[in-house]
Amino acid sequence: EPAAAVEMAPKRAYRLQEFAAHTSAVNCLKIGRKSSGVMVTGGDDKKVNMWAIGKPHAILSLSGHQSPVECVTFDQAEEVVVAGAAGGTLKLWDLEEAKVVRTLTGHRSNCISVDFHPFGEFFASGSLDTNLKIWDVRRKGCIHTYKGHDRGVGVCKFSPDGKWVLSGGQDGRIKLWDLTAGKLLKELPCHDGPVTCIEFHPNELLVATGSADRSVKFWDLETLDLVDTAGPESTGVRSMIFTPDGSTLLSGTAEFLKVWKWEPNRCCDTVDVSWSKLADLSMHEGKLLGGSIHNSFVGIWVVDLTRVEPFHSGSERGPGGGGSREVPERSGT
Repeated sequence: EPAAAVEMAPKRAYRLQEFAAHTSAVNCLKIGRKSSGVMVTGGDDKKVNMWAIGKPHAILSLSGHQSPVECVTFDQAEEVVVAGAAGGTLKLWDLEEAKVVRTLTGHRSNCISVDFHPFGEFFASGSLDTNLKIWDVRRKGCIHTYKGHDRGVGVCKFSPDGKWVLSGGQDGRIKLWDLTAGKLLKELPCHDGPVTCIEFHPNELLVATGSADRSVKFWDLETLDLVDTAGPESTGVRSMIFTPDGSTLLSGTAEFLKVWKWEPNRCCDTVDVSWSKLADLSMHEGKLLGGSIHNSFVGIWVVDLTRVEPFHSGSERGPGGGGSREVPERSGT
């Protein structure tokens, strides 16, 4: 019976697992984008916990912070985790040894965002103190402090070539900083609400910014002009990721996944996903993984992109197509 066959088809999106990740509220979550097989969480219990996706028990529980953990991320190789805490301190753990290798202080208020440099021993952090800081892991200290936001720096992201860092503020402002010159290159026109996510295109000079103002904006990094705006959504944009071939942007709100193209801007598909407090997205073999937070619990969600447009109709190579990004050679090495 055809109707029964339709009933049996798995959903396009489903929750793979849900588990208590901390003894109190979970504040932050990041999926390792290299493997899409590991995830790290930070909580009010001052712990940083590492998980294998699909398994319910932590691989590691990393202690050391003396205040709630508010932001966390992996380095590119997934060998190191850095986490920022409410007290403004940042700590780095070597995952193989499961021990703190650096404790870095300097922020005067809660550290709320962190990103690792694509190559090289650097990371960036943003704080409620309105500053963006660049840290040198080897030299064990802050090498730049960038000022200029009016409110906390809720997002920071390095460009794939490692030359720039973008900061997104709770003031809706986006600032592009040149790491080599150590100065502000450009302030992009404001979002109308806090910036929640920033994603660089895998192989073009394009960046997408998402905001609580319910819009996604696309910026040309050669001209530094706004090239497109998607939305408004029904609720704020929580997380985004480009497909590896760069043909589409996937964006998540509290109740939907949307697939976008730009210039001209159009929505190719909308998938109902009740992930609510979505915290991060990652791609793995034609599937999209989402990590969400609910009190002390974490949910892992899967969207089968082979059943989502434009991938499903076969008009495009699948979301796994396009291979990996060519990282430009660094000069002077």
